[in-house]
Amino acid sequence: MLRSLGMGASLCVLLASQPIFAAEPEQCKVVRMAEPGWNDLAFTTGVTSVLLDALGYKPASSLLGINVIYESLKNNDLDVFLGYWDPAMITYYEPYKKDGSVDDVRVNLVGAKYTFAVPTYVWEAGVKDFSDLQKFADKFGRKMYGIEPGSNQLMMDAIADKSLGLDGWQVVESSEAGMLSEVGYEIKEKRFIVFQGWAPHPMNTMYDFKYLSGGDKFYGPNFGAATVTTQVRKGYLQQCPNVGQLLKNLAFDIDFENLGMGYLINDGMKPEEAGLKAVKENPDRLGAWLAGVTTFDGKPALDAVKQQLGL
Repeated sequence: MLRSLGMGASLCVLLASQPIFAAEPEQCKVVRMAEPGWNDLAFTTGVTSVLLDALGYKPASSLLGINVIYESLKNNDLDVFLGYWDPAMITYYEPYKKDGSVDDVRVNLVGAKYTFAVPTYVWEAGVKDFSDLQKFADKFGRKMYGIEPGSNQLMMDAIADKSLGLDGWQVVESSEAGMLSEVGYEIKEKRFIVFQGWAPHPMNTMYDFKYLSGGDKFYGPNFGAATVTTQVRKGYLQQCPNVGQLLKNLAFDIDFENLGMGYLINDGMKPEEAGLKAVKENPDRLGAWLAGVTTFDGKPALDAVKQQLGL
């Protein structure tokens, strides 16, 4: 009896010395994300999906317009959005910031930029600023090229601004790939085109172009210098703290995103494929990303993810 008691006491001491991990609530297993079809956000969402899957979650990503993403976060139809570009998306986010239905988690990228761009030969011809566009209206066909519908409001705001003299101009909306295809064609033909340009993106090495000055009112200073922030629906960090910890850890950089977007654009990979390849090529990032994180069922994350991904 005494021996049994001694063994029991020893077991209690042993258990007390081990870290105790709590499994995530069952309702947190499916992690609902969305992105608007931009390759940078498709890639970072793909990376996040790879990590969540390896941790035992069921990530689900939808392709939606920015306005729909915010409405879905507000209505609890989505959990996570990795792509708030500040300041370019202020007008989209402001109502949800005011009513408290969407929470910021962390800045996940610095050094981004986003504004109007033209081929270098157009810039050299005299289109160096937003105010120069109207001088060459006929050469541009009074058109500017955007991306997915719902993602071009700032272009429309510029057209509506009387000081720029862009009455009668229109935004040609298609998709990121559609826009870049048109850019490539117009550059080949040495014709005038103005389009949405941004970094990180392989377009910065694929094409010879310049960013226009004069767009501070719409995109912010320094050619739309931006940060990208991870956001969640209200209360999500408290309801699903383990996923929340992962999201608090996740940060990227321009070189990493350029690499991943190259897999999407040049190699035709799907977001999860690109994410998996990028993670496998950069396993040293896992330590910071998974610090304080567990698997869905409460086990230490780093070893589990490495085993799951064959690292």
